[in-house]
Amino acid sequence: MWPSLHSSEPVRAVGVRFLVAMLKPALAERDRWALWLPVGLGTGVGIYFALPFEPSPTDAIVSGALGLCFSCVAAWSAHHGVRALLALLASVLIGFGIAKWRTETVAAPVLMHRVGPVIIEARVEWAQTHGKGIRALLSPTRIGWMRHADMPRFVRVSVRSGGDLLVPGAIVRLDAVLMPPPPPAAPGDYDFGRAAYYEGIGAVGYAFGAPQIVQPAPLPDVFSRSVESLRWRMAARIHDVLPGSTGAIGAALITGDRGGISDEDEQALRDAGLAHVLAIAGLHMALVGLGLFWACRAVLALVPAIALKYPIKKWAAVAALAGAAFYLVISGAATPATRAFVMLAAMLIAIIVDRPALSMRSLAFAAAIILFARPESLIEPGFQMSFAAVGSLIAIAEWERNKAAQRADDRASLSFPAVRRYLRGIAVTSFVGSIATMPYAAFHFDRATHYALLGNLLAMPIMGFVTMPAAAVSIILMPLHLDAWPLHVMGWGIEAMLIVGRWVSHLPGAVSSVAAWPISALILMSVGGLWVVIWRGNWRWLGFVPAAAGLVAILVARPPDLLVARDGETVAFRGADNLLYLVRHPTDEYSASEWLKRDGDSRTSVQAVAGAVQGVRCDTYGCVAREHGAIVAISTRRGALAEDCANADIVVSSVPAWGFCVGPKLVIDRFDVSRRGAYAVWLGEQTRVETVQGSRGDRPWSKEPWQARGWKSKFSSGE
Repeated sequence: MWPSLHSSEPVRAVGVRFLVAMLKPALAERDRWALWLPVGLGTGVGIYFALPFEPSPTDAIVSGALGLCFSCVAAWSAHHGVRALLALLASVLIGFGIAKWRTETVAAPVLMHRVGPVIIEARVEWAQTHGKGIRALLSPTRIGWMRHADMPRFVRVSVRSGGDLLVPGAIVRLDAVLMPPPPPAAPGDYDFGRAAYYEGIGAVGYAFGAPQIVQPAPLPDVFSRSVESLRWRMAARIHDVLPGSTGAIGAALITGDRGGISDEDEQALRDAGLAHVLAIAGLHMALVGLGLFWACRAVLALVPAIALKYPIKKWAAVAALAGAAFYLVISGAATPATRAFVMLAAMLIAIIVDRPALSMRSLAFAAAIILFARPESLIEPGFQMSFAAVGSLIAIAEWERNKAAQRADDRASLSFPAVRRYLRGIAVTSFVGSIATMPYAAFHFDRATHYALLGNLLAMPIMGFVTMPAAAVSIILMPLHLDAWPLHVMGWGIEAMLIVGRWVSHLPGAVSSVAAWPISALILMSVGGLWVVIWRGNWRWLGFVPAAAGLVAILVARPPDLLVARDGETVAFRGADNLLYLVRHPTDEYSASEWLKRDGDSRTSVQAVAGAVQGVRCDTYGCVAREHGAIVAISTRRGALAEDCANADIVVSSVPAWGFCVGPKLVIDRFDVSRRGAYAVWLGEQTRVETVQGSRGDRPWSKEPWQARGWKSKFSSGE
């Protein structure tokens, strides 16, 4: 019985009754308690990344030690509830510790200012097609006159000409400009600098002219062949046989190299709900691994002398496991692919040892492995969307199994034709996966697709019966140079999927833009989703309570009224129609585009430039706009600063204003944005200000940058 909210009992008694009522279903599902341990692990990781400061290594050691102590106490405890609580607390503490440990182990120098043009000598780690050139990851051995101790571990450089010389393993020399990994375009936006830190990338830049070969890549042989060299050669072979975007998608399906896919094709697949095709994950791993399992078992079954005397099912499982492991390696071992491989491996190992496979436990095991190995994956969209989709699908499968077991006669469910069952499976998978990943897609990409079900119904049969089987055959035949015909078959399948993607994406209302969500909304929805997915009883539906609270958080969230980019010159304000308007044509096109995207606005930066209708007046000295009754002045020259400071409530100045502009409520000048990054301002009775540096906190990946525009770096060549 649920406690009555209208009872005259004291609040404490009602609370006790509520806890008792919650304890009963929890005890009934004791076998599901272990599934919360990866959630506790992720909670500890999330707490670490949410901190505004960097904890000391001592904090991590203490946290990990306490976690181990609690684990030991939990193991010896005889009370189930105490054991569960201690184990959950231990997982949180251990998660916090491993996140800090991971940060310490990947620590490497990060460039703090612009360097160059400068001569770089470096070893090529990997290279992939990007736009009209090549994007390469280099391990530098020399950067101008920079000390070796100050050099980043890796730099990522774009090369417009001579990109074919960037073979993994080669040592090259090139002239390039290097810059720090860019900070977010606005507080709360995607932090590339943080992602680059965990990849060891301490600088990004672009090269002038073609690179020069200092030492060619070593000749590959069976024993010295590196993984990256193998991936590069496989991608190059695919591009040779399948030119253009078709070949780029083929390379993405086999090697995980998504460079070279045209923006139009990638956008069409994304808007049709087919973006998951480009990211190697459960679908790809299942088609490869289970396809090998079926093929090996079928071939062995053709030989009665083997099939009747030996465990061919186990042999097929071993072959499938080896093939899936090879596919994981050549695909780059991204988070979704790793999760899919762990789950597939658990199922195949269960076959080998004659044990049943527990799918939800396999998913929890995969999550724990990834969080231990790469705790930063928790805040990546790939991790969140992958586990949300698969967890939801497993929960639906468990629910359907339970319903089938409760029916007295299950023959009706077995009488459907195979094609109908297959299409129903695609429909359920697409629908559930779309619903489960929608919050994460909206949060990270500010977009929502509406015809994903239709797109997947049309494209998945092509993927399952043409594209991926041909890809698997091409991998097997590639060492024999007999891969041309299966690659062409794969290309036909890719082109058919692109036709589907283009058609679905151009249907009316296929996609809509979504304004940026607060992180609290995503956390609440994630908690609610986990509650629904992990538990099996009727009390699982209580998970809709935090999910509804997340929706409320979205509705009450108020977007900023004023945005200032990191260059101090690109400024946007919110007009009376609640749309963002750029004060003038932006000098920072990327920031302006990001602002509009995060605002759920499909306009381009050119279309969003304000005019007289929005009350903006501009001259050669700057602009003046009215926002929520306040006068906002944007000064571009010192000559206008005195008048703006005397009349405006808020002054944004691209020239220094320290100690000079004291009248306005808020002054933001070029030194402010240089130190604190982009600004977001909320106007009203009380002005609220957030900065990129403030939202990032004092972390290893967000050291305060000092810009040196127009000033030659002491590390430049020739000095």
